[in-house]
Amino acid sequence: MKIDRFFQLFVVKEKKFYPLFIDQMENICNAADILVTQFRDNNNENQGEYYKAIKILESKGDHITAKIYDELNKTFVTPFDREDIHILASRIDTFLDHIHDCSRKKVMYHPKSTYEEDVTIVDLIKEDAMVLTDIIKQLENLSRNSEYVLKQCLRIKEIEHKVDDLYESFISNLFHNETDAIELVKHKNIVQALEDTTDRAKDISDTIRSLIVKSA
Repeated sequence: MKIDRFFQLFVVKEKKFYPLFIDQMENICNAADILVTQFRDNNNENQGEYYKAIKILESKGDHITAKIYDELNKTFVTPFDREDIHILASRIDTFLDHIHDCSRKKVMYHPKSTYEEDVTIVDLIKEDAMVLTDIIKQLENLSRNSEYVLKQCLRIKEIEHKVDDLYESFISNLFHNETDAIELVKHKNIVQALEDTTDRAKDISDTIRSLIVKSA
């Protein structure tokens, strides 16, 4: 047993990390909400405003992540392994970065149309954010709520698989039907960014599942 985990058996654990993780996930939910609106809005004049709003939330997320790292450096006894706190914070931050990147690509590439598959995947990204927020709220009582959390982690995995299927079908149809090479590249890069974002959500879920194994 690691020394820091040994001490955790006897010393009151610092709980300051839990609200920071929750704040970060709620921030991500707000960004995902805006992303859904952005991809459903056909008015190109509004796209830049959506991107600016998500960029502000991404910057806020960077500050929360920095706060978590700062607290990690100052805290002797952590609620779970220090490395796991760092990994979880990093992966949550990366998820937000990818949401930001999806919004940026929508503005930067300025495609002539938005495919239905894009909107469907964005809706699933929003669901990822909501489910992960629910999971993070269980962190303080992870051992007691492990069965419920594992069920929620399974939903994240199901979303990732569903998006993989959508992505493969979309890319196949895109290369078969799109005759404008420039538009093809635009849509390929956008849907790739969306698919990558759901992968990053699963990374968070995998981290939580690892924590459950360690806490057993």
